[in-house]
Amino acid sequence: MPRYKLTIEYDGAPFSGWQIQENGPSIQGALETAVKAICGEHVRVHGAGRTDAGVHALAQVAHCDIAKHFAPGRLRDGLNAHLRPHPIGVLAAEIVPETFEARFSAIRRHYLYRIVNRRANLAIDAGHVWRVPKLLDTEAMHQAAQRLIGKHDFTTFRDTECQAKSPEKTLDQLDVLRDGDKVNIVTSARSFLHSQVRSMVGSLVWVGEGRWSADDLAGALAARSRAACGPVAPPDGLYLVRVDY
Repeated sequence: MPRYKLTIEYDGAPFSGWQIQENGPSIQGALETAVKAICGEHVRVHGAGRTDAGVHALAQVAHCDIAKHFAPGRLRDGLNAHLRPHPIGVLAAEIVPETFEARFSAIRRHYLYRIVNRRANLAIDAGHVWRVPKLLDTEAMHQAAQRLIGKHDFTTFRDTECQAKSPEKTLDQLDVLRDGDKVNIVTSARSFLHSQVRSMVGSLVWVGEGRWSADDLAGALAARSRAACGPVAPPDGLYLVRVDY
């Protein structure tokens, strides 16, 4: 039975998240429906990251096992045909060894958080960025962000419903970059806790607004308490950019 690796992009706004759940449509559910339409069987599609409701992906990775053999290009095109009109696109399909696991074989995940730092309302980017009207000190944000690099107990930046066995994670990158009125926060790690990126971004915005210093951010991390976290950034601006294997 061939195992297929899928590379997928999606607009997360209409979905309750990657994972199938009772309270709304999911990306995983839409993909499994498309697979069933092609091969006539229910197949579980396993994702590399369980993105939350409203979170987007530029290159999510998934795998599935299908009894029938498909040429990768034909599978990609067939899935895309059955995914319409959902804002989901299968960018590529390839046959991989049966030992490949989209989630557990991953060695690094890369996320981007997009902020538009201006007073004017959003038009084109509405639902795809976080508009922060107060001018942000992005240099202060970047310097503070470096205090989170490395291996730490990230309980402060962990959702209370996170199911990870340990709050300890190793953060490899957390950069804050300004391009005009656009602020991009780029981060990477082997894995992240539930809501970790959005929690870190919200706290960094407090630094950028002058409410917190770098020491305040480090103190919040050291507190190992969810109550010490700043605001959680909205899902609109978060993108799963790439998964490395």
